[in-house]
Amino acid sequence: MKIYSLSVVHAPPSGSSSVLSTASDLSSFSFYQRGSVAEFMTFFTKTVVDRTPQTQRQSVQENMYTAHVYNRGGAEQLAGIIITDHEYPVRPAFSLLTKMLDDFTAKVPQSQYSNPSSVSFSEIDVYIKKYQDPRQADTIMRVQQELDETKIVLHKTIESVLQRGEKLDNLVERSNALSAQSKMFYKTAKKQNSCCVLM
Repeated sequence: MKIYSLSVVHAPPSGSSSVLSTASDLSSFSFYQRGSVAEFMTFFTKTVVDRTPQTQRQSVQENMYTAHVYNRGGAEQLAGIIITDHEYPVRPAFSLLTKMLDDFTAKVPQSQYSNPSSVSFSEIDVYIKKYQDPRQADTIMRVQQELDETKIVLHKTIESVLQRGEKLDNLVERSNALSAQSKMFYKTAKKQNSCCVLM
């Protein structure tokens, strides 16, 4: 999973958009490709933002890239765009865009939007580094991963018990919690499973 570009764009409903702040991570490309890739990212950013209606979110795929755009509209007329590979999850991408736009409007006065060269928003460089790992942007995804890890641990525990068939047989035999019928069922099922080996 990779973020290639992250931008805050002034996107008035009439007229073309202008990039107010941007950061990119093109380290996965060769030195000779980076200039061309950077130009494409800028072109892709402006093209997709210009075609995203205000108050809308959309994801657009092009070759090996996916652009996730949130055109917030409103009085600020701002849009956020993140360009990633196809594996980067959608929900964390939009969580990051919302957070970035909130921070941008809190720190950059609207009077500077008409002169993009005067805009200073260093937080965007922090975001592109920190959120290369999508779990940083999405607490739900982080909790899901913790649950998945718990499932894996439980699964390994059950497998390790099942691998000790002889000890499990002894536990079943000595168990007071199992009726004689359940013990017989266990032994019969085990015999049937052991006789059927596929070649």
